[in-house]
Amino acid sequence: MTAPEPDPAEVPRSALADTVLARLTVAHGAAADPERAATMRAYMKDTFPFLGIPAPARRALSRTVLAGTARPEETDCRAVALRCWALPEREYHYFAADYLRRHVGRCSSSFLPVVRHLVTTDSWWDTVDPLAVHVVGPLVAADRSLAPVMDDWVADDDLWLVRAGLLHQLRYRERTDAERLFAHCLSRAGHPDFFVRKAIGWALREYARTDPRAVHDFLAREGGHFARLTVREALKHAGG
Repeated sequence: MTAPEPDPAEVPRSALADTVLARLTVAHGAAADPERAATMRAYMKDTFPFLGIPAPARRALSRTVLAGTARPEETDCRAVALRCWALPEREYHYFAADYLRRHVGRCSSSFLPVVRHLVTTDSWWDTVDPLAVHVVGPLVAADRSLAPVMDDWVADDDLWLVRAGLLHQLRYRERTDAERLFAHCLSRAGHPDFFVRKAIGWALREYARTDPRAVHDFLAREGGHFARLTVREALKHAGG
């Protein structure tokens, strides 16, 4: 019998994660600002609770929390990310995304299902985008056998998984698989959700910084399939 796939949401034991989470919750709790938290929550459409820690202060706290800690192994990255995601306040999710971005090079291809779980759990653009660009992107770049998984993500019913698949090549530049990028964009051209349409425009716009002619020619052929917002965004750097 084939062994069952491990549960990507299962939190492994990690002494490093124990240390990081203990420091993190104390530091963030002490820095909480309920008045600012209400403002931040309202800005994010009341989607998630916040502690009320602005980004510069949050990053400074993160440096303090991580001072003197060891470089993580993949198990530690998984434990830190999943334990942060289990906490309700959004600042913990931001910490996890930043931590994975910093240490994605310590993670193997088998880490992608964990990231998929994060992308599809408590989902909004503020965590999906950094995970897509700075975690999924490097994992796929390091192991091109993962590229077909991105085809599956883009074809999925979950709009955030679609967005992550569309954006994973955002920083690839000359390494971009243009054929796959264009196929992904065209396959979701009629998607009804704003966040997907915006992601298509963003992905094309960024690739246009590298190859504006390719993007212009693609939209000259296929532009009628896309929303005007998408085309306008895509052509900002394509000379069109």
